[in-house]
Amino acid sequence: MTTKLELLPPRKYALALHTTTPELGLVISNFAEYTRTHVWNLGRDLSSLIHQYLIDLIEPQTWTDLAFIAVAKGPGGFTGSRIGVVTARTLGQQLEIPVFPISTLAAVAWYENSKNPNTQPIIAVEMPAQRAQVFGAIYQMAPDNSGIITLLPDTVFTPKVWQGTLANWHSEYQLIKATSSLAATVTSILELAYLDWRQDKCPHWSEALPYYGQHPVDV
Repeated sequence: MTTKLELLPPRKYALALHTTTPELGLVISNFAEYTRTHVWNLGRDLSSLIHQYLIDLIEPQTWTDLAFIAVAKGPGGFTGSRIGVVTARTLGQQLEIPVFPISTLAAVAWYENSKNPNTQPIIAVEMPAQRAQVFGAIYQMAPDNSGIITLLPDTVFTPKVWQGTLANWHSEYQLIKATSSLAATVTSILELAYLDWRQDKCPHWSEALPYYGQHPVDV
């Protein structure tokens, strides 16, 4: 079941960015009659094109119409994650509005739960990492889909340790392997941020930090 979200204040909107892969995902919404979202596969051009795509998506709204910003903080590509978080922080600072950093893996879990009402309430998410490792996390859907509860935070595992973690988990779960099209979950990034916003959370832009999980080079 998809969560029914309340309205933002009149003439206010929220914006979300997803840049942890070579794809750029953007969405703007007032959680009522207006939502516009798009995904572009920009590859190495993401850093040079993101600002123009943001401008194009925002219109006919203006920057001052935004109530808050959400951003996928990672895990994901080092450069892409940094670009998204830096862009969100810059906008948050200039507009003096909250910035919600949301886990890429949490968004995958929420996206799966939203499109499939028969999903297990506990979802494990696995995503390939560098150097033959994996990112893993386990989440539980809150009652009435009012949010998502982190049971095991985003962590880097060797495949063997991750499999052992799942084998010894104390309850039933559904395993989701996040391998492609992650930018499409930008709508889930926005929804999770909005659920936090409804709970009067108001994170300062400076609190938004990327989650890399790994060093970008071997050390």
